Amino acid sequence: MDEDELSNRYAAGERNFSQLNLPKVKLCNLNLSQAVFSQADLSQVLFSGANLSKVDFSGANLSGADLSHANLSGADLSNANLSGSLLLGANLSGANLQGSNLKWAALTHAIPTEIDLSQSILSGTVLPRGYSSNG
Repeated sequence: MDEDELSNRYAAGERNFSQLNLPKVKLCNLNLSQAVFSQADLSQVLFSGANLSKVDFSGANLSGADLSHANLSGADLSNANLSGSLLLGANLSGANLQGSNLKWAALTHAIPTEIDLSQSILSGTVLPRGYSSNG
């Protein structure tokens, strides 16, 4: 599946993309709000600038993904692999990152209001200024 097919299926009302294998695809600036990508392989996907509010990424592989300036407000990223991902300037308000792997991820300038990082792997993670892993 490529960007056009995913975009067309979403526009047609499909929201469940669980267990999808879609590495290295460019999905920048798309509106995928409320889609379900649980257990999907989205490694190295370019999601920069996308509207991913309330998306279910639980258990997904987002390693090396570019989520810079994406709207992830209310997104479920629990138990997701975000190792080496870029979340520069991402809106993480109300996002659930519980149990996620954020090893070597960059969250600089992210909006971290009310995010849950409990049980997350934070080794080498660059957190937003003034934010600590304790919330």
